[in-house]
Amino acid sequence: MAPLTAADAAAFERSMAVEGVAVFPTDTVYGLACDPASRAGATRLYALKRRRPAQPAAVLFFQRSVALAALPELGPRTRDALIALLPGPLTLLLPNPAARFPPACGVETSVLGLRVPTLKPAIAALGEVRRPVLQSSANLAGRPEARRLADVATGILAGADLLLDGGELPGVASTIVDLTGYEDAGAWTVVREGALPTAVVAATL
Repeated sequence: MAPLTAADAAAFERSMAVEGVAVFPTDTVYGLACDPASRAGATRLYALKRRRPAQPAAVLFFQRSVALAALPELGPRTRDALIALLPGPLTLLLPNPAARFPPACGVETSVLGLRVPTLKPAIAALGEVRRPVLQSSANLAGRPEARRLADVATGILAGADLLLDGGELPGVASTIVDLTGYEDAGAWTVVREGALPTAVVAATL
């Protein structure tokens, strides 16, 4: 499988700019992406997954520095944790006092899920994408995540505007870590253990 190219990254950015929905590879499983400011894009994405829009997704950045710049209200302790943990196969639940990216937050805009994936060689070209995306796994609600593009449900493939093939992925979803209480109390919780073991999160924090 050939690595993704700069042209693939440019096509991905163009798709996001026109409220498109894309299937793309991450460091864990295949994902669905749309512009995180677009209600129309989010509605389409959730319809493809057959998932309720009230459920939260994550906002994914392809560069950690861009993520930090986009969330200036994060406290220093939380920022240090973000720097220590990311990039990696994690979704971090962060305080969101500015209610940023509401289409990704579901009904609770005070919490934001953040992803910054590790860009392995096959998908490294996506590092040129500087805009954030609303990201959810490219599977029907309640069904297994896709580790290959061929594993994505045909209805999702047919309904997406762009398909990027990054070859076979690890196939284990990201570990979800709740850092909403980290700034004041140093409190954190693993909500879902996935690709990164809890012991590694604990050692890092």
